Amino acid sequence: MGKSKTTKFKRPQFNAVGLPANTMKEVEEDEDLGDEGCAAGELLEKLQSPSADVREFACASISRVVQQSQSIPGFLQKDAVRRLGPMLLDRSLAVRETATGALRNLSVCGGQEVCEDMVKHDVMTPLTALLRECCAGFESSAPSTKGQKNKAEDVANEAVNLLWNLCESSSQALSVFNKAGLLDVVVQCLEKYPNNVELALSAAQCLHTVTDDNPELLCSANSAVLGALEKVLLSSEPSMANTLLRTLSAGTLWNMKSSLPAARQAQILSAVAATLSQSLELDAGALIPELRQAEEVRHASAPATADAEEQAADVAAVEEMDEEEEAVNHKRNGKASKTDNDFSDLLPRGREELREATALLTAQQTSLEIIVNMCCSDDPSDDEWEETSSSDESEMGPDGLCDGVSNLLSPLCLSAEVHGALINHSIPEKVLKKTQFPRKEAMDVCHQNPAWKCLIKKMLRVQYRALTCLHSVLSAMDAESLGGAPALQGAAQHLSTLVFGVEEIPQDKEFLEAVISAMRSLLQMMASKSIPQCMSPQQLMSLSEAATHCEVISVRVNAVAILGITGSTLAKEKGTVETLQMIGNALLQVATRDDNLVVNGEALDAIFDVFADGDEAETAAKNIQLLPALKTLQPAFKAKIRKEGRGKYSPQQLCVLDNIKINLRRFIGYLEKVVKK
Repeated sequence: MGKSKTTKFKRPQFNAVGLPANTMKEVEEDEDLGDEGCAAGELLEKLQSPSADVREFACASISRVVQQSQSIPGFLQKDAVRRLGPMLLDRSLAVRETATGALRNLSVCGGQEVCEDMVKHDVMTPLTALLRECCAGFESSAPSTKGQKNKAEDVANEAVNLLWNLCESSSQALSVFNKAGLLDVVVQCLEKYPNNVELALSAAQCLHTVTDDNPELLCSANSAVLGALEKVLLSSEPSMANTLLRTLSAGTLWNMKSSLPAARQAQILSAVAATLSQSLELDAGALIPELRQAEEVRHASAPATADAEEQAADVAAVEEMDEEEEAVNHKRNGKASKTDNDFSDLLPRGREELREATALLTAQQTSLEIIVNMCCSDDPSDDEWEETSSSDESEMGPDGLCDGVSNLLSPLCLSAEVHGALINHSIPEKVLKKTQFPRKEAMDVCHQNPAWKCLIKKMLRVQYRALTCLHSVLSAMDAESLGGAPALQGAAQHLSTLVFGVEEIPQDKEFLEAVISAMRSLLQMMASKSIPQCMSPQQLMSLSEAATHCEVISVRVNAVAILGITGSTLAKEKGTVETLQMIGNALLQVATRDDNLVVNGEALDAIFDVFADGDEAETAAKNIQLLPALKTLQPAFKAKIRKEGRGKYSPQQLCVLDNIKINLRRFIGYLEKVVKK
């Protein structure tokens, strides 16, 4: 994988926001609302009621109903956004909160198109006014103490979450954020962290999103903004929620690195790295069972009836979250999006330990994503053929052939400060440790309790992000910085165990994508330093076979690249003819049979690497009839580019494929000379 932008977190809201218990009961009893269009009209009409209770009930009902995506068109047709907008400035704070919650749910469950429609209908104007009033209310209301919030803060929490969702999905919303000077407002919410971590976390998530690749905003960053972020970064509250808060602040400061005072850059960078390191140091495998045990102890001391009711409600809520997450991810996967969902602020109030466990895993995932961005330049990644590939970036060899080794797998030019900060805080070692499978004890705890089951995906996601992060670390640093040959061989053995240490190679697409990209980077580095690697050709062939059946193109691309790296190394050794023949046949099959030109091209690139030079390679090429096979393949490859290229592939991809087409012709000429010897 190459560059990975920081993953955004967009979380569905599953319970009507800010409802008193009796109102929630009324909503549940009024579940059968009949025809969706009719229900939408009736609820929206109630927004005009002179009674604040009725308006609150209507907002809460809308908040609940729009969780069902099929109901959203009915509300949009009835002009719901324009009618809910004024409710953000209702004279009743309770109405403001539930109206904001309804729009928040609409923004999440409706996706990007709905968010853009909301911005088009000018929801940002009342939302901006609401946020400013909330922040003014922080001062006018009674000061909050730890564990107690004033009503303005509750409303602000919903408003910041809505703002975050809109800015994440709509460039127009982000433009309004910049022009309206909302940075200072959100920072005010962040500064509530000593007493209101929930609001501060919402603000931190929003800041982490809006500062990503937003030069216009960074121009307005002043010393007060940077000071507030640094203050959070250097705080020492021990909870997992505060760990997540510090991690998000670290990510925001990294996004704003160009705005940091030159005299403070090294110090702040070191603090950022220290924060990420501390987050990764935490052992989720041990902490999750401890948190679950603490929850059991607390429940044991609570009244039995309340405990049973709480358990039933919690299980239902978390199961609903899981179902919605699956639906949202399924929809996004069609667009090749990697957006994740974080439900930490939506978990029931009685689930403090579960919320802590969720915050821990979210902090570790976010830390790994930030490290990826720290390691990556603005260049496209090696496996993202949408941009470029090894062929058009490589130097030409003595025979006029591309050497097939992507410069994108060579160490990127990290600044000395970034490099030093990552090494000084042992980031590479901690990233490698996080690539392990989740500990059995933690997995068992989550399997045994339905409410905790949602953590299983989160634990696996941390592992996947760690593998992606390992790839970036390997791509950005040299072998000596990473501990030399012994450390690299140990890492290779570890990756080999992850893939081959089970009965069958894991088929999870996200796992395969992450582990194969890390393996490619590691083997490339080891090959460049002539460091022996521990994976047998048979293992690599089985990995290639598993990859061929994966629908993710980058998995197939990286698998054939690994065969090329291994083969080119073996070609320099004696007694490797049979193995080279096996690799050559596998690459020919991919070059011929894969239905994607990108994968065909990478397989041909790998063939050029493996059979470019050496007596063993010459013998193997003759034995597998490589020359006639390539001559047969050549016209089909050229025709496929002509037939499919313009419609299915980008100009950059076509440029790469044209280079490979040229190299194929040259390579065939080279093989013809070899045959005449």
